[in-house]
Order: sequence, then C-alpha cells, then structure tokens
Amino acid sequence: MPHILTLIAQPGALAPAHLNAARAALSALGADCDAVDWLAEGEAADLPFTALAAEQAIAAVRGTLGDAALDLIAQPAQGRRKKLLLADMDSTIITTETLDEIAAFAGLKDQIAEITARSMNGELDFRQALTERVGMLKGLDAAALEETWKATELMPGAETLVRTMRKHGARTALVSGGFRYFTGRVAKRVGFHEHHANTLLLRGGKLTGKVGQPILDRDAKLATLKRLAAAHGLALSEAATIGDGANDLAMIQAAGLGVAYRAKPSVAAAARHRIEHGDLRGLLFAQGYRAADFVVA
Repeated sequence: MPHILTLIAQPGALAPAHLNAARAALSALGADCDAVDWLAEGEAADLPFTALAAEQAIAAVRGTLGDAALDLIAQPAQGRRKKLLLADMDSTIITTETLDEIAAFAGLKDQIAEITARSMNGELDFRQALTERVGMLKGLDAAALEETWKATELMPGAETLVRTMRKHGARTALVSGGFRYFTGRVAKRVGFHEHHANTLLLRGGKLTGKVGQPILDRDAKLATLKRLAAAHGLALSEAATIGDGANDLAMIQAAGLGVAYRAKPSVAAAARHRIEHGDLRGLLFAQGYRAADFVVA
C-alpha cells in the first residue's frame, strides 16, 4: 500500500539533508521512495514510499535523524485529507488552561494548575478533578471569566487550521472539557461550525462551585466524534482529531488522523501521531495541504 511520510518543522528548519537522510533510512529497509514533494519550503515536505509499514518508517527515520526538531507523520496515501475535524480547546486551540487562569483571580492558580496537570496526564479521574477544582472557586465573582477571556490567546496556526479545512468542505467542531463560556467565543473567533463543552454554573453574578450535568469528559468526546461522523455520513477514518490531554486520548486513537499536540507524556506515548515542534498548521501539512492552500486570517 502506498504511504506518505510527512516531515514538519518550524519555518526554515527543514533542510534537504533531513529528507535525504529519511530517504536513505527507508531505502535501507527495502522501501521504494518517490520524489520529495515540498509542501512549504523549509518547513514541510512529503516523502511517498511503499513496501514498508508506517510504524517501521517512523522508527527508522527517527533513529536516523535523532533529536532533530522535526515532526514525523506516516500514513496511507489514500484518504489522507479528512472531512471532519474535532479539536480540544485548552492548550490546543488556545495557549492556556482557562480554569487555571480563572483560579488566579481567587489566588489559587498554582494549587489548581497542579490538579489540572495531573488530570491531563491521566493520573486523576477527569470528572472528579473537574468537580474538585470548580468547587474550590465557589463564590468567585463572574467578572473573573471576562478578565480571563480578555487575556486568552490563540495557539499559532489555529485559525489557519480551522478555516482552511472548512473552506475545503470539512465539518469542524470544538470539543472541550472546559466551559461553554469560552468555547462559544473561541469557536466564533476561529471559525468552528459548532462547539461542545461543560457549563459553569453561576448565581447572583458569582460561581456556585458546581458544573452543569452531564459532564463532557473523555467518553463524551469520543461519543461526539462518533455522532458527528454518523450525522455527516462519514467513517471515523475520515476524521481528524487533535488534543493534548488524557481526556482527548480516546478520540485521538479512534480517528483516522488523531494527533497528540504538544501533549502530556502519557498521551504522547499512546498516540500514533504527534506534533511537538510545528504549530497547528502541521495538521494541514499531514493532510497534504500546501502552504499556498492555506486560509490565512
């Protein structure tokens, strides 16, 4: 079966020498390699190959390139461009964990951020950790939400990823274990068709310390992926998913192109595909989009 190895780096960091070394590594294992196809000069390129499994190709090239700051994604050439995108929000589409930032207004950022990190690495039950953290914020003025939103920044490449896939006919959804207060604003700003998240309950302009039920967790993210795929007549193999935490892992593993993005160690270790060096546009390169195809905000 024809496969494609995509090499992705920060702009200007991908050199012909990297590609020559990758080709040599694949050829040494008996793979037949076609000509290199640059997707973005100095940043991303495709190396088509046959007669070798994707996992073998990644291992061989990584072993040759060592600790070079490159992301490697190998996959079948057929069906590479996806028709559905599901993305996590916190530390994926935006640069921060919104609950940690809200906690700063209660003087609890460090304490809550520690729980967040353990939960996202799969060390704590997500539902329990979410309930505990929100409970610690009971009585906080709701103005903290607006102040948190004002300071929220998008991850590099977020708008380009979503708007490019949308322009080319993909359905796009933001699916977060965070809160609808933020996902609605992020979805509108970035261009997602829809958003799904938890509800942070308020009363009298203050946080009640409770989360609306049902809680959107790892299982709910996977269920959303399956529901949206079915609703649009798509197989899971036609979907792309991206996230960084343990509650993203099920949807990452189920999708045809599931990517752990600058992920927590346990998530990166369990995912087939990882982006650790490039920005979110790497998910476009992995689908064969060229820089010239990008919708730039």
